Amino acid sequence: MEEERVAVVVEDEADIRSLLSAVLAQAGFTVHGAANGEDGLELVRLHQPLVTTLDVNMPGMDGFETAKRIRAISATYIVMLSARTEEIDALQGLEAGADDYVAKPFRPRELRARIDAMLRRPRQHIATVPTTPSAVDQPASTGWLEHQGVRLNPATRIVTVDGADLDLTRSEFEILADLLGSGRRVRAKSDLALMLRGEQYTGVEYVSDSDARAIEVHVANLRRKLGESPSQPRWIETVRGVGYRLTA
Repeated sequence: MEEERVAVVVEDEADIRSLLSAVLAQAGFTVHGAANGEDGLELVRLHQPLVTTLDVNMPGMDGFETAKRIRAISATYIVMLSARTEEIDALQGLEAGADDYVAKPFRPRELRARIDAMLRRPRQHIATVPTTPSAVDQPASTGWLEHQGVRLNPATRIVTVDGADLDLTRSEFEILADLLGSGRRVRAKSDLALMLRGEQYTGVEYVSDSDARAIEVHVANLRRKLGESPSQPRWIETVRGVGYRLTA
């Protein structure tokens, strides 16, 4: 039986909340709405939605703090919406755990497309780490990718560093998996941005400066969780002006 598609809309303006609910309902979601962060957090806890839309400017607990608290209890896809279009606001949203940041006013069709792109990316799962041989030795039989003590399994979505579990967001996981699968081949920031959007480079896609900056934020967060110094990288090497690749 197909899993029920549930969404939570957290928005203090009733008309926008109604519009978002309509867009998600047309996409096949059962929608629950809240007018503030506290109620939205409780709805996420109760329904464990696949998608959550989150306004930034709300009375009481703002969207950034709400996103952090939601991310602590749920793997829901978070889309933040705000009239604040400064790049720092978008980056703050991504750092809080959001998967995407959409500026108001938004076009319903564009929002629907962004959500569809997110749903093409696998959700994060929690599982125990099996004892398997190194992926470097047996990549086909085990499905593990490994480099310098980092091990990643795309099927089970498990990541370990020197045997210890590593908790990553979906975007961080996908970037690390992409880099591990690419070896020493350089992955441009634009390529990584398109990968997160579920697209492939054909020469006609548009990747904004904000998209590229978001990749920098994701990589910085990934490095922080790995415990890596950008100046003396153990795993991820920066290729200035281009992107990233694995260290030698």
